[in-house]
Amino acid sequence: MENGKKSSGSDLDLIVRNGRIVTASEVLALGAELGVKDGKIHCIGQGLEAGPETEVVDAQGAYITPGGVDSHVHIQQDNTPTGDTWETGSRSAIAGGNTTIIAFATQKRQEPGIWPALEAYHAKATGNSYCDYGFHLILTNPNETVLEKELPSLLDAGVSSVKLYMTYEPMKLGDSDLFNIMMKTRSLGITTMIHAENTDIIEQITKRLANRGNTGTFFHSVARPQIAESEATYRAISLAEVTDTPILLVHMSAPAAVQHVREAQARLLPVHAETERLRSGPEDFEGAKGICAPPLRHDARDLEAIWMGLAAGTFTVVSSDHAPATFDHACGKMSGLVVTDGNDGNGKARHGDFRHVPNGLPGIETRLPLLYDRTFDSTRPGGGVGDDDKIRIPLTRFVELTSTNPAKLYGLAGRKGSLLPGHDADIVIWYPEEPPLVAVSEADGPLSSGSANAAKLNNKVTITNSMLHHRIDYTPFEGIEVRNWPRWVFLRGKRVWDRDGGQVIGGKGDGVFLKRGKSNILTGQMGRTGVGMMKGEQSYWM
Repeated sequence: MENGKKSSGSDLDLIVRNGRIVTASEVLALGAELGVKDGKIHCIGQGLEAGPETEVVDAQGAYITPGGVDSHVHIQQDNTPTGDTWETGSRSAIAGGNTTIIAFATQKRQEPGIWPALEAYHAKATGNSYCDYGFHLILTNPNETVLEKELPSLLDAGVSSVKLYMTYEPMKLGDSDLFNIMMKTRSLGITTMIHAENTDIIEQITKRLANRGNTGTFFHSVARPQIAESEATYRAISLAEVTDTPILLVHMSAPAAVQHVREAQARLLPVHAETERLRSGPEDFEGAKGICAPPLRHDARDLEAIWMGLAAGTFTVVSSDHAPATFDHACGKMSGLVVTDGNDGNGKARHGDFRHVPNGLPGIETRLPLLYDRTFDSTRPGGGVGDDDKIRIPLTRFVELTSTNPAKLYGLAGRKGSLLPGHDADIVIWYPEEPPLVAVSEADGPLSSGSANAAKLNNKVTITNSMLHHRIDYTPFEGIEVRNWPRWVFLRGKRVWDRDGGQVIGGKGDGVFLKRGKSNILTGQMGRTGVGMMKGEQSYWM
């Protein structure tokens, strides 16, 4: 039914019944149905009529959420030769409920323009993706031609975001470059993402650690103390404030840095934050599997502080930052296992050196299940998760962080991230967590799915690398039990993942490139007078 009118069966290609539809604002009562036509959500109603060609899916009382929008993934980049290809990375995304990913095309420092990087990345992705996709541009050489002639054409190419690094030698930019880029992205409406770490602090501590022989994988996090992240975060926010530019601070892990964001948001500055769902590893060379930047923090209380930020609304999005390299490969994580003169019986010794370990972890397939594990349903007694004192987020917040907000922030509003009429029919149906409250009559039409008793379904999953669909030889979440996993995934109305059948049933090339528009600012507002500045002061030089 749409606006009180019954939909004709001939109108609909797909009907999803007997589930609990979750949006960014509410969990709809059992009985609401999704009608899909021509790859779009056509209507939400009750008693939708099925025609002879309509596929009818019984969700058996399970939650139904929008396809995940993973807005921060690294796939088939030149600096990770053992990482995922577009085929394997996007296949893994679909198996984890992600129907849209936004990956990074990197301008090399020696490249005078941005178009070679984008053209090369299009060539890698076209025809190879299982899910829909877009690009961010990593900007490393912001010369005058790039700023004045090329960036203004970036939106026409469907790329509406750039990423800037304050660390990493091949990509880092100084404050003057950051300032000039922000001035240009502000005027164009391009979203500015920033990796904020103080590169000089990291460089000097790393040298001193090496001088003392402290190069094991444990010392990667020692080399990148929380203050390196919090200082750079404060500096990035200051640059954004003086230039009146909306920014997103990516993959935050330090509570002190998060506090800077919270205070900026309290002053209504358009400052957004992103984090990932991670856990730390052991301190021997197996710990190389957990090396990423900013690093995993030492104390479990730091992780809980991040959860508090998620629940309190400080963070705008949760991404995977999927940036894997294989572990057992000379060009992967094992490149950090250095052979030196020593005494191992052969006159050689092997020891880990974090300086040579590629940064990054796999996580594209596990992002949604790991975050879902900490959700609750405010419409049900006890939230439906039992009695514990973990910090949890509502299911509506889960949808907001993983689908709706990324779509809005990165120029896909109205198309992705919501189960609303007119949006792409990107649908995730989870396993039911209790027996269904109502039955669907077979007389309503043939059910393509859903005749099993929901009470017998095992929705709990213990994560192992062998069950995942990437081409990486480990997962940092090995052995973690999550309470649910996407059962069925639909991309623009087509079923592409069937966990009951144990397989991705979509195809390479199902995914299309998404030309994105300007961001919808979600936090704060532009035009605020900076701290200590006169009203209108910026007009003298902007």
